[in-house]
Amino acid sequence: MQGVRRDEYHDGHAAFEECADRLPPPKGRDVTGFLLRRLINYVALCLIATFFAYSAAALTFNPLARYQMRNPPPPPEVIENLRQELRLDEPIPLRFLHWGAGVLQGDFGETITGQPITMELWSRVGVSLRLLLIGTTLGIVLGVALGALGAIRQYRPSDYAGTLFSFVVLSTPVFLLGILLQFAAIKFNDAAGTTVLYFTGETTAGFQGGFGAALLDRLQHLILPTIAIAFTQIALYSRYQRSAMLDVLGSDFLRTAQAKGLTRTRALFKHGLRTALIPMATLFAFGFGLLITGSVFVEEVFAWYGMGEWFVRGVQVEDVNIVATVTLFVAVLILFSGWLSDVLYAALDPRIRL
Repeated sequence: MQGVRRDEYHDGHAAFEECADRLPPPKGRDVTGFLLRRLINYVALCLIATFFAYSAAALTFNPLARYQMRNPPPPPEVIENLRQELRLDEPIPLRFLHWGAGVLQGDFGETITGQPITMELWSRVGVSLRLLLIGTTLGIVLGVALGALGAIRQYRPSDYAGTLFSFVVLSTPVFLLGILLQFAAIKFNDAAGTTVLYFTGETTAGFQGGFGAALLDRLQHLILPTIAIAFTQIALYSRYQRSAMLDVLGSDFLRTAQAKGLTRTRALFKHGLRTALIPMATLFAFGFGLLITGSVFVEEVFAWYGMGEWFVRGVQVEDVNIVATVTLFVAVLILFSGWLSDVLYAALDPRIRL
């Protein structure tokens, strides 16, 4: 750093931040343009992914088979009417365009039994997002804290404990983890002498009570599936965060910050953790979008009727519209997550904005 005047530095800033500060400042429209271009790319990818999922389902499924195999079989005119209603004789791209035009108007079509998908969609979206948002938020916060602590206290008992927890959880299938949590809930309820933790459904069937009692009932049903999701996220993120933090601990900018008067703790959390979070931004964002695949097992084990369970049922009954709707939901989550990743990068690393 020779040749640079000492008064150019701001106390407590990391070396890379100081270098970035001396570069020409980015214009606001440059940042907006960058994020807008990324958003357009993600929208295009979302449409492509949904089209491929729709095409794969349309080529594979035979929704009329369940009617043709009945004994006695339905009259031929009934089968033909169903074929016309499901537009099975039209080319797949044309069927997709017709379905997509309805989606733009808020109409996701009908199931093969004639039920409007839109009516059931939003309730299932609420169920899945309730699990994903709470479980993922807990998983990210606790996973980052556990990973950073493990790196700072490397090879100490707390580091070994965090490593053991992560390896045990990551080696346990999600559905088995859910069953183990159910077993633990039974033991806990027996010890408490009353039902504290519920593990079937999102509410108690036939429950009657005020707003406070209903909220408490939902929370009691929410605890176990949220723990099942959060545990896997904590184990995953803690491993990545520990590795990223270890790469930062020996960096020159941390030694520079401490040499200029910052305590080790403040230097680690103000500069080291921020730098270690930069490569984690993509993992955070896309991990949330892809978590829907893990929630399928959680919803099945705990009998929550969300998007994951709906996708499984759509495949079982060979319903193209259900599969396409769930795929679109996942694609939108990944679209938003990818764009959020770009925002996090721009916020954490000034160089990205250049």
